[in-house]
Amino acid sequence: MTDHEPTVLELGLPAPVRSDGLPARVRIHEVGPRDGLQNESVALPVEVKAEFIARLAGAGLRTIEATSFVHPKWVPQLADAEELFPRLAGLPGEYPGLRLPVLVPNERGLDRALALGATDIAVFASATQTFAQRNLNRSVAESLEMFAPVVRRATEAGVAVRGYLSMCFGDPWEGPVPTDQVVAVGQALLEQGCTELSLGDTIGTGTPGQVEALLAAFAGAGIGPELLAVHFHDTYGQALANTLTALRCGVSVVDASAGGLGGCPYAKSATGNLATEDLLWMLQGLGIETGVDLAALAATSQWLAGRLGRPSPSRAVRALVGSG
Repeated sequence: MTDHEPTVLELGLPAPVRSDGLPARVRIHEVGPRDGLQNESVALPVEVKAEFIARLAGAGLRTIEATSFVHPKWVPQLADAEELFPRLAGLPGEYPGLRLPVLVPNERGLDRALALGATDIAVFASATQTFAQRNLNRSVAESLEMFAPVVRRATEAGVAVRGYLSMCFGDPWEGPVPTDQVVAVGQALLEQGCTELSLGDTIGTGTPGQVEALLAAFAGAGIGPELLAVHFHDTYGQALANTLTALRCGVSVVDASAGGLGGCPYAKSATGNLATEDLLWMLQGLGIETGVDLAALAATSQWLAGRLGRPSPSRAVRALVGSG
């Protein structure tokens, strides 16, 4: 007999049980190095950021949003983009298929990203007027006008462009967001040339019924799930339920942040992103392929938590490797 209580790793990872109506494979769009770290009070050294991204790639993630070329005044935690990005140049050769997208706010940001050889970029739009003004200092229409030359120039340069659409379900100033309003802005981004549209529940108020209704509205506008990704925050504990609903609607790209890092610096009610490890636990339990090693990723998030000086908020990380 022993008093030792087995850990989750000793008990094993979840036994896969397939469920009808779900994709066989999901691509995880890892946003921890950008969306996660931009909201941390601690600005990590560039060496730690580079090692973090390398560890994420080593765990099997193949889309890792590396940094942002937003002006350092607005996001000082990512002010080292020009120093960080060249340090990652060898990773795609080491990990075939690895993509390292970066966020660009405007043409100046695009110029900086192209100068460093970025092959994937993202632009960040809002479905609501108030958040567009607070985040971009522009109306929704004005922000779309700003993105148009960014998307066009990037496309002409052979660079893939992802469109983020924030406040798709609720806005802290405007309340519930009308579905047709979200579809209209999302459609405009795709018509500009974005190859993928990520639908963000920025403050985490969305529920599965809203997710199903929004995806149905996009389908009604001729925009199928193959063009869409989902980006949920777990403010009210709905991120996994919302993700599962999106998967049942045909979406197969899910944004998540290693260790559950991040929020939104311009929406104080936005708490952490869906933790990549929590997502992986669910996907593995459903028998859905991701190519990611959950144990290796949890160890990476625990390592980063030590550099940030606080425990990881991810439930799966705490269960797998402890809370210390």
